[in-house]
Order: sequence, then structure tokens, then C-alpha cells
Amino acid sequence: MAFDIDMIKKVYANFGSRVEAARKVVGRPLTLSEKILYTHLWDGDPKTAFKRGSDYVDFAPDRVAMQDATAQMALLQFMQAGRPQVAVPSTVHCDHLITAKEGAAIDLPHAKTESAEVFDFLSSVSNKYGIGFWKPGAGIIHQVVLENYAFPGGMMIGTDSHTVNAGGLGMVAIGVGGADACDVMAGLPWELKFPKLIGVKLTGKLNGWTAAKDVILKVAGILTVKGGTGAIVEYFGDGATSMSCTGKGTICNMGAEIGATTSTFGYDESMERYLRATGRNEVADEANKIAAYLTGDAEVYADPENYFDQVIEIDLDTLEPYLNGPFTPDLATPVSQMKVEAEKNGWPLKVEWGLIGSCTNSSYEDLSRAASIANQAIAKGLVTKSAFGINPGSEQVRYTADRDGFLKTFEDLDATIFTNACGPCIGMWDRTGAEKAEKNTIVHSFNRNFAKRADGNPNTFAFVASPEMVAAIAISGNLGFNPLTDTLTNDKGEQVKLDPPTGFELPTKGFAVEDAGYQAPAADGSSVQVLVSPTSHRLQLLDPFTPWEGTDLKGLKLLIKAKGKCTTDHISMAGPWLKFRGHLDNISNNMLIGAVNYFNDKTDNVKNELTGEYGPVPATQRDYKAAGLGSIVVGDENYGEGSSREHAAMEPRHLGVRAVLVKSFARIHETNLKKQGMLGLTFADKDDYDKILEDDTIDILGLTEFAPDKPLTLVLHHADGTQEQFPVNHSYNDQQIEWFKAGGALNIIRAEAAAKAAL
Repeated sequence: MAFDIDMIKKVYANFGSRVEAARKVVGRPLTLSEKILYTHLWDGDPKTAFKRGSDYVDFAPDRVAMQDATAQMALLQFMQAGRPQVAVPSTVHCDHLITAKEGAAIDLPHAKTESAEVFDFLSSVSNKYGIGFWKPGAGIIHQVVLENYAFPGGMMIGTDSHTVNAGGLGMVAIGVGGADACDVMAGLPWELKFPKLIGVKLTGKLNGWTAAKDVILKVAGILTVKGGTGAIVEYFGDGATSMSCTGKGTICNMGAEIGATTSTFGYDESMERYLRATGRNEVADEANKIAAYLTGDAEVYADPENYFDQVIEIDLDTLEPYLNGPFTPDLATPVSQMKVEAEKNGWPLKVEWGLIGSCTNSSYEDLSRAASIANQAIAKGLVTKSAFGINPGSEQVRYTADRDGFLKTFEDLDATIFTNACGPCIGMWDRTGAEKAEKNTIVHSFNRNFAKRADGNPNTFAFVASPEMVAAIAISGNLGFNPLTDTLTNDKGEQVKLDPPTGFELPTKGFAVEDAGYQAPAADGSSVQVLVSPTSHRLQLLDPFTPWEGTDLKGLKLLIKAKGKCTTDHISMAGPWLKFRGHLDNISNNMLIGAVNYFNDKTDNVKNELTGEYGPVPATQRDYKAAGLGSIVVGDENYGEGSSREHAAMEPRHLGVRAVLVKSFARIHETNLKKQGMLGLTFADKDDYDKILEDDTIDILGLTEFAPDKPLTLVLHHADGTQEQFPVNHSYNDQQIEWFKAGGALNIIRAEAAAKAAL
């Protein structure tokens, strides 16, 4: 079934002419990324050549996707926007609020009961406003989007950082906060700084144990977790066209781990095959009509250094499998070197769990390749030395894989089949013994491996690999096992070697499913009631944030000076806290509890300047708020790395933090702060970070003349009576300054809706 085919046809009807107009305006051949950006300008036909990395541009995305954890806040905001229905096709996917513990047969019914209030809210609000709703168990948002909604040349935003997965089908798909999604659903333009471009030329062809996952693991090692910030990564070359569509999706998915705005591939035969296999012949037929426009111009790929800001070349013929980690997804180690590295660094070699799934690697192809390893193990008399878990990506994938015998193969190897949901990848894993905080190693095919990410244990060393490599290492039980060269002892005492994986790009019998889990919205939702109980601990209607008072900010308390990596997981943890994603006050009790305090190297332990005592970060901030005092958070490099969760911006805003000052921001988090009416500032001189002392009182001057490209001034009042001051930078444009003045972008939308209703 092809959803929204009329919308897709409309996009394609204008695509060619807009690309031609963009070529004339820019005056040169275009990359695929530029074609998609210029064909989705809010003002229609391209008239201006935009400067990469500096010009803010208004875009008109084709659709919006939301997962259940972030959809709550996005839709609570949309309910305040005064619109009767979403302006663009939009969907909600229930995949985050399902804990993995016993297996799908037990875990899914438990989740439906435990989170019934939230699922009912999302179902009803979707029904009212014309939003497609995918029920719990239907699958992981990005796999479901790839199977049903992604289309070559389209632009999509989604309230999850791994929205970028849809680049595997040739989209520019970008992760955003709920306020951005609210704007687009309300029919407003979406603003983005015109991205820089990184080109990755792939030559050769994947072979043996090497998988598409190893491409992005290699790229992450090259670019690091912030090397792609502000850029679109565009893959091309004969190596790109030789890959499957879902393999491309895997590569784009983990582009979020290098900070990239998004990643994408040009339309090719693998995408056409995938569209037809997933019941979208009409989309494939339409794409074929403009296929020449759905990839970068030939001149670009022939001479990429002249068109991209950076070019990386990877030879797939010689690429070897990687294991990335622990504690960061960019620490890339070839499998052949892992034993030496693990022993040198004290990483536990015994592997306790192998986990396959997540939005990154849960396709039919992924399961088939991992199943080929599992099947070999059974045939050769091997058993898994590690516990083994599988999360299929969607009900369609699960049903088809079950029909084709893959799930039985896993079960014969004593694997647990979890729900078609995020599970351990998002911290929704009730892992037995995790509370003991013992040092241990796990391997998984997920995208992130920050401390505490999967099981809440800070001493779990998590390593990222391809599904087939995870299967092999789980069978061996040893992090240092290299299946390319090493043997294992079977039940007869024989030394046996695993053969390279085999698999299927697409099911030979076609995909099948009985109930995909989709609920279409009401044709007329005007009479649908969306109820939120005032006594609920899971859901809370939003009150508008207070507008700026029109003065400089003086007398701010230092809430915390965060040391080192401070991701959105550190600022607003997931796992058990996911249950409060629709209740701003309750979830604010996790604000910055994972951040390391520079002054004592402890987490959730800061000095309360009102009492002189040390205590939890949220409680300290609530004391400041009760006393009518604002505060400031100070951070290190790439602050807000990771998830798109806007709660990491809304919680400080709700509790009275006025500004966040850091060495550098991750893109999505900086935007989220701006949308909520907060100040996101950066040190003009990063060494000034060292000047901030624990007992400082801080002023921010220059706000009465707040203007683009004009630094503000930070004044430190030290406890000994001395003062220091230095400039701090910001990236606010005129519109974003209005968000700050209004107390948040939603206040402006709300006011416009009220004015329109009054006419």
C-alpha cells in the first residue's frame, strides 16, 4: 500500500523544474542533498543561492514522524496551536514504551496495560487531528517509516534523532524537537541553517563478514561524534549502488552518531526493488520518471572535491568488520585488533549478552544474515556462551521472518525474541542483575552505547557491531573472538570455524503480515475528545512559558558546571523515565542527574548556594525557582549530543534555568533550547570555561540590544568579591530572538492562532 501517493506525485511534479531553477541560481551542477533542499523551499521555486553553514533557510517538509515518547510533548504542544488538523501527513509510532524482559508474548501485553493511559492519549489525539497511528507492537518507527512512508527525493522531519534512517530511501530526513514538528504540523515553515556537505565515495563491494554497518562504524571513527555537525553526509559511488536499501538505511541511521544533520544516498535499483517489495509500485513508477533528478549530477560524483566541503573515500573490498566502543560510538576498533585493545584497556573479554535489533539493524536482511550464523552454530554443534536477544524491526519483518524459519533458528539457539520495539536500545531493558552495577561487556547492533544507555549500569561496557558479528561473538562468548580467523570448540570437542554470513536482501516469497498494526485517523475528528486527567502522573497539559522580562539577566546562580561528555541521556535520562515524557513537571526530576559536576566529579550532586549544602540537581534548581532566582548551566564540547529529546531543553526551562553556556552544542539540542525561549550561548574563548567557579553569581549583559552576530557579555561575581567578564557568542537570527522574547516559539504560534480566531 502506498500512503500519501497524491502528495508524492505533487512533490515529483515540481521536482525537475525546481532542480533546473536551482542549477541556474547556484551556477553549477548539484549534489543530491542540494537538489532535495532546493526543491523543498518554503517560498517555492529557487531564487537565491544559499551559503552553506551560515544562511538560515525556511523549508516545507513533506511529512512528520513521531515516536510515542517524544510524540506526547510534541502533540501536547500542537494541541495549543489552535489548528483543527495537521497540515502535512504525520504519524505516531508506539515503540519506546515497551520494556524488554521475558519476551514479546509477556512484555507486550504488560506494556499495553502499564502505559494504557499514554497509548489511549496518543491514539485519540491522532484520531482527532488526522494523524496515522501505529499501535504498540507494530514496530520501530524508523523501520516502519522505511517500509511505508519514505520516498526518494522527499523531505521529512521526525521527533527522533534517527529519523535520518530514511536516507536509505533517498530522503533528506532530519531529527528535530517536538516544537519544530509542531510548527510543520501547524502549517508553518521549518527553519534550518543550510547544511555543509560531506561526500563519502564508496568503491568496491562488501564481502565476507563485512556489512553495511561496518561502513558507518568506520566513518564514525574518522569523523568522531561531532565531525558531521551541521552537515549532510551524501554517499555515492559504485559501492553505494551495490548495497541493499536497508543497508543504506543502517548507514544513514548511525549518521546521527557523528552529529550529521542527515545522510542520504541517490535513487538506484536497490531502492526500486525495496519499494516494489513493500507494496509501493506506484511510488517506484513515479520515481523512475524523474530518476535522473533523484541522484547527484554526474559532474559532482566525477569530481567530488569541487562540490563537497569534505570528501572521504572507503574501499569496500578491503573494509574489515568493526566493533565500536565502549561508552562512545566513535571509538572504532577493527575486529582483528579487538583482543589486543581489550586486554590493553581492561575491557572485560567475557560477553554477557548479544543483542540484535533497534532501528539501525532490524530489517529482514539483518535477521536473515544473523540467522545464517545461528544456523551454522546449530549445525556445527555450538551453543551460545552469551545470552542472546532479538528485536525485529516491524510486525511485517517479524511475521515474514517467522514464516521463513529465522525466528525458530534463533530460538533453537536459546535466543529470546523481544517485542518489535526499541527495548534495550533506548534503555527499556529490565536486565536481571543490572542493579548490582557489576563490570561486564555486552555487544549489540544498536547505534548508541553511552554509559547506562542499555541497562542503567554505568559499568556495562557496550560495543556496537553488525548483527552477524553480534551473533558470532555471542556464540563465542568472547569479545576478542575474530570469526574471520578463529575457531570454536563444539560439543564433540572439535575445532570448527564459522563461515561468512549469507542472507537475503528481500524475502524470496515476498513480505507478509496479518495485522501490521496501523490505525487510520477519523475522516472528521472535530468531535473526538482528547482527555488528560488533572491527577495523572503520566500526562500534563502545558502552560505557556513566561516571556522575557525585557532586561539583562543578573544574579544568576551556577546550577552545575558539567564536565566532559554531556549527552541528552545525561541531561534527561531515558529508561524508566520514559514513562513521564508526557508530564513535564514529573520528568523534570531527572534533569541533569547524569551530568558530572566539575567541582567534585560526582553525578547528581551540586552545591545549593542558598543552604551551602550539596544535593540533587533537580531539587537544588527547584529551591532556586521557589526563591525567584534564575540559574545557568555550563557545559563542555558537543553539549546535548545524542537523542533529539526536547525534554532536555524543556526541563531546565520549566525549572527556571535561564541560560546554557558551553564550548559547543550539538545541533538539535541548540535548536530545542531556542524553541523553548532559552539562551544557548557558547564561549568566545573556550579557555574561559576554566574561569567559572562553584560559588559564582553570574550576569548576562547585552540582552536589551540582542541582535544577530552580536556577542553578549558574561560577568562573573566571585565569592571573594572580585569580578571577571568576557564575551560569549550565540547563533540566534532575528526570528529566533523573537522566540526568546516571546518566551518560546509556541507562544507566537498560539498568539497567531488566537488573533486569527478573533477575526
